[in-house]
Amino acid sequence: MKIATFNINGIKARAEALVDWLREAEPDVVALQEIKSTDEAFPHEIFDGLGYTIETFGQKSFNGVALLSRIGLEDVRRGLPGDDSDDQARWIEATVVGKRAVRLCGLYLPNGNPAPGPKYDYKLAWMERMRLRAAELLRSEEPVVMLGDYNIIPQDEDAAKPESWREDALALPQSRAAYRRILNLGYTDAVRARMTDPGIYSFWDYQAGAWPRNNGIRIDHLLLSPQAADLLSDVGIDKEIRGRDKPSDHVPVWIELDA
Repeated sequence: MKIATFNINGIKARAEALVDWLREAEPDVVALQEIKSTDEAFPHEIFDGLGYTIETFGQKSFNGVALLSRIGLEDVRRGLPGDDSDDQARWIEATVVGKRAVRLCGLYLPNGNPAPGPKYDYKLAWMERMRLRAAELLRSEEPVVMLGDYNIIPQDEDAAKPESWREDALALPQSRAAYRRILNLGYTDAVRARMTDPGIYSFWDYQAGAWPRNNGIRIDHLLLSPQAADLLSDVGIDKEIRGRDKPSDHVPVWIELDA
């Protein structure tokens, strides 16, 4: 089962690029972030003929997450538990069943800038809610994959120029500590489990020649429960599509599970 995450940075603006990548990469399941579309306006027609079931949790011109699956989606849930007043579309869950069932959580974690401030407080509170949900999912003792744009640079090695991010919400000590608290529940960072070389990134800003200079950061992660980690067979980052026409500032990150 090939599972990918991709912050598309606007489904309507990147529709053609997304469809081209889906045809090339042939993932079984994809978690999309920043679709920037309501559920009603999501362009389902662009996926006609590709065989994907689609579930969205959208928001007009902002945020929005989706799951695409060629093997169906069961028990779909929208929204991260823990705060009924949170109206931002950042979390969607579903179960996919291949050789065995896998619970998927597609997420778009808050950016948090400027920090300190209300947006950073929201980020940290959201991450604590995520930690509680992650702990609850572990108690199911089934394979769980939490994947998406975490807006977290876990360590200095995950940035080409870590000094540029010292005061940014993506790399502040409190942000990294919140991320580690989730990992320390027993989750595995799939990319770092298989790819230990420096210079592994998933995001390059549009500004200041970040892409040609490889001035990137790694903020798109797939965290695996122990049961999912036992099934991990491969990991990849489709970096080359960043250089194509009208790219997102993120690239797809994927895993293969024996599931």
